Amino acid sequence: MTFAPATRAAGLARLDEFAPLAGRRYAADRNHDRGPHEQPAVSQLSPYLRHRLVTEEEVVRHVLATHSLQAADKFVQEVYWRTYWKGWLEQRPSVFTRYEHGALAARESLGEEGEALLAAAVEGRAGIEGFDDWARELVDTGYLHNHARMWFASIWIFTLRLPWQLGAEFFLRHLLDGDPASNTLSWRWVAGLQTRGKTYLATADNIARYTEGRFRPRGLATVAPALEEDEPVPTPAPLAPAAAAPLGRLGLLLHDDDLAPETLPGVERIAAVAAPARGRERTAQGTAAMVADFQRDALADGLDRASSIHAAPAESLDDLTAPAIAAWAARHELDAIVMPLAPVGAARTALDRAAAELAPEGLPLVPLHREWDARAWPHATRGFFPFRERIPQLLRAQGIGAHGS
Repeated sequence: MTFAPATRAAGLARLDEFAPLAGRRYAADRNHDRGPHEQPAVSQLSPYLRHRLVTEEEVVRHVLATHSLQAADKFVQEVYWRTYWKGWLEQRPSVFTRYEHGALAARESLGEEGEALLAAAVEGRAGIEGFDDWARELVDTGYLHNHARMWFASIWIFTLRLPWQLGAEFFLRHLLDGDPASNTLSWRWVAGLQTRGKTYLATADNIARYTEGRFRPRGLATVAPALEEDEPVPTPAPLAPAAAAPLGRLGLLLHDDDLAPETLPGVERIAAVAAPARGRERTAQGTAAMVADFQRDALADGLDRASSIHAAPAESLDDLTAPAIAAWAARHELDAIVMPLAPVGAARTALDRAAAELAPEGLPLVPLHREWDARAWPHATRGFFPFRERIPQLLRAQGIGAHGS
């Protein structure tokens, strides 16, 4: 299984190939993990969606031009799960900060025995059938089937009793589609922290059924008591309002969370485009080389397309820092900079810091909101099921779904 090249063209080609299969066939087969060398029943679009080489709106619009919403309901819901997680975390960003701090604290308190168990787990030497295979598959391919992610997280937490934050960190470091919201909140859900008291217990029978007999691990935990945390889940905070593009000579700054300038609103009068030469480090332990290569190539592809679209000079920046951005703006005599809104994560942290430092110099960094996010995120205040009920309404509001529901 490979995801090269990391380009919009490759993502769109994968979408074209998968769209005819996104209806009832997907619903019937999506939970089956047949292994990395078999034709999967899932789309494998997630690395492209993670970096928005292809957007959620494009994917759902394409699928619903082929299938009715009733037929493609399961697939559309999976796309909206990604949107839901992002909207939920946007309104509670401290949950991600809490995870990062928790990972550092957990690593410091492991002790010699814990460090040995952690090393065995991430190297595929824990002695658990399936689990060890998935650990190696993740490192080798940068991908795991979603069902395997749930089994892996459950075994990590309830059988091996390792800190969930270190498992989430392992995933975020190695997954090509590693997303701060989806990854963090999914691990919290398995652990019983996201929906208080509701955990996910991996069983040998379920694993055997959905791996079609490839694995039937022994010795798994038979109970999954919910973990607890000292701080309650915060109440949702208001989302920042969308801002219009400012007047004057504008620069477009891309980042590895959104690399589809073709569909970005409010980007007229672009005099120059830029993007960092490499993606931000995902974790305190760094980023896997395969992920870093994908980020680098995706950024280069996005930058090249943006330059072509706007007939503007392109420049790779050393980093998303205020000095690097200010120097680029000065070279092109920019009055302001627009950029796709970065959700909670490494790029957002860097851009918020740069914006605060550049504001006194009169150089605004203005995030542009996509309609898909602006319509959906405010409804991610409770669980997914109330959010799910709004999906038909959200689709109608954007004119998506030629076949109706």
